[in-house]
Amino acid sequence: MRDHKVGLTLGKFAPFHKGHQLLIETAIKEVDELIVLIYDDPVINIPLATRASWIREIYPHIVVIEGVNSPNDTGYTAEIMKIQEDYVLSILGNHKISHFYSSEPYGLHMSVALNAINRQVDVSRNIIPISATKIRKDPFVNKNFVHPKVYADLITKVVLLGAPSTGKTTLAEKLAIHFDTQWMPEYGREYWEKHQVNKRLTLEDLLKIAEGHIEREDALVAQSNRFLFSDTNAITTFLFSLDYHGKALEELENLAKRAENRHDIIFVCDTDIPYDDTWDRSGDVKRKVFQEKIIEDLNARNLKYYMLRGTVEERIEHVSKVLSAAENSKFN
Repeated sequence: MRDHKVGLTLGKFAPFHKGHQLLIETAIKEVDELIVLIYDDPVINIPLATRASWIREIYPHIVVIEGVNSPNDTGYTAEIMKIQEDYVLSILGNHKISHFYSSEPYGLHMSVALNAINRQVDVSRNIIPISATKIRKDPFVNKNFVHPKVYADLITKVVLLGAPSTGKTTLAEKLAIHFDTQWMPEYGREYWEKHQVNKRLTLEDLLKIAEGHIEREDALVAQSNRFLFSDTNAITTFLFSLDYHGKALEELENLAKRAENRHDIIFVCDTDIPYDDTWDRSGDVKRKVFQEKIIEDLNARNLKYYMLRGTVEERIEHVSKVLSAAENSKFN
């Protein structure tokens, strides 16, 4: 009976890219069991849990270990190598490793410490010419080097909330032009124009709006550059349901709950711009009442948001400042 081959690879995977996939897929072909150890890193602000979820989703049959409190020392002095080796051995416990996979020089000393075969893959980066650093600098340019699941998490999702006639649609479109990316129009308006009866929709209609909006939004992520701007979300649809019917379907309430974590940044467009009194709206008084409901709901859900006031240009400037700070925090 042949020996059970166990492979190990490690890294920060910030982000996980096709070079890492080549390494893992090579190992999968050569060993019976593969362990991936993900190092934590307080400097690169992509959560450890997010990086682990990428690998678990793409390769559900391998073992993924989240290396909490992993050493941050890098280099090849005897002291640093010993720190790294001791950490890996302590994490593995009784796991015996037969093959150590890497694309880095540390494969030599780590494989010796593990008493494993030093299996190096694409060290020169000729097969997959990319690095995590390059991807972090410009995810959109390098999007072909990352899995769609990974790319979706590299896009900052921005949602614009607010009552009708607060400038959400205009601002979302202008922001997409400004940042050379995509924006998600309010699907509810398109649906309403086709299905409304006496300016009203059914409970089931409102659920379909939320589901359709999410489906279209998901499709736009893959085409987005750094940011995706969305006009409203399922929370707004849920509030419309309460306003129309005094209740909402449980499925819609659940979608509103999930919407709490769906977008990275929330902006609320204020009512300080003139009311556009079109036939399909309910008046300026109703606008102010619904605006209060939106803000009350966000506060009740304990969600952070930024108020946007002034002209379109002033609002774009405010958004740009917030996004600049958020992006620096996300990738540095």
